[in-house]
Amino acid sequence: MDKVLIVRYGEISLKGKNRYQFENRLLDNMKAALKGLPQRKIEKTYGRIYVDLSDAEHADEMIQRITRVFGIHSVSPAQSVPLDLGAIREEARQQMARMNPSTFKVETSRPYKRFPMTSPEVSREVGGYVLSQLPDWKVDVHRPEVVINVEIRQEGAFVYSEQIKGLGGLPVGSTGKALLLISGGIDSPVAGWLTMKRGVQPVGLHFHSFPFTSERAKDKVVDLCRILTSYGRSFRLYVNHFTEIQKAIRKQCPEEFYVTLMRRMMFRLAEAVALQEKALALVTGENLGQVASQTLESMAAINEVTKLPVLRPLITMDKAEIIELACQIGTYETSILPYEDCCTLFLPKHPATRPNLERVREAEEALDIPGLMEESLAKTEVINL
Repeated sequence: MDKVLIVRYGEISLKGKNRYQFENRLLDNMKAALKGLPQRKIEKTYGRIYVDLSDAEHADEMIQRITRVFGIHSVSPAQSVPLDLGAIREEARQQMARMNPSTFKVETSRPYKRFPMTSPEVSREVGGYVLSQLPDWKVDVHRPEVVINVEIRQEGAFVYSEQIKGLGGLPVGSTGKALLLISGGIDSPVAGWLTMKRGVQPVGLHFHSFPFTSERAKDKVVDLCRILTSYGRSFRLYVNHFTEIQKAIRKQCPEEFYVTLMRRMMFRLAEAVALQEKALALVTGENLGQVASQTLESMAAINEVTKLPVLRPLITMDKAEIIELACQIGTYETSILPYEDCCTLFLPKHPATRPNLERVREAEEALDIPGLMEESLAKTEVINL
């Protein structure tokens, strides 16, 4: 008999001929998540992955790490037994004997159709045996407090009573790479997390305006990226020197267009880094109508400078929903630390919320865009997490 963790995946099971690619990526990500723990056997069968749980000392830590891997629908600590009714019944009895008496029912699934009993027959036999051995338990098929699950598969029978929900989605890295424009605020880390859930491997780009923003502001972004890394395998962060660009915009351009011109420069720089990284899209934490640069007119004016698609996962969410998700994924407490980013320090009193594209282009003519970009990119720092 072996203690195993049954790992189930959701969307991957709907894939066609390329399903194996998603499964293999999921296996790699699981192994990376378990790095540092004692090495253990991981087996893949059709529709299931089994992880050896014989080392009880690290079982809780393993489950916690694995449920943070995108692509996993749920997991169950289970006992595997031979394909024998007597062994199945006795294992169910032993598991329930360790619990306080309550109401229960037995649910059986039988992917292995050569087993001589049907699913309802197995459930009746196991439930009847448990009642005969543990008379304090009561059957409730409608609202049981405990459900004993029996899975009959070709590789054996599995008995368990717990299903722990995973994050779902697709394995990180299975749908390509994108460049995440990440600030120290609440929104952009959540946007990065949501794109990771759809299988995207993010590469971070942070705009740092030293000495106007402190080293602590940069460290805060690094800490946010570390949190995102805990949901994936690795994270590369580019820290861009944005000071001279902001000074040039402030000196040479109309105040009402500061935000629009800064964002256009950011997107130009992001596209350059994305092409270097072979990333296929840009990702931002922009919402609709939240600040001056987040109107449709502003987004259209900003998007003009890049040919890459721009993903905005938060576009329909209100602030309360974003904050709630930030709390769930663990980024909120870091995001609210009082170290300002470069955007908040250079806000004009009356930013243009519906910038006219022709006027924006005219304002930009005062800038040496190629020279500013070359200097900025040359001072960019790369941090691998």
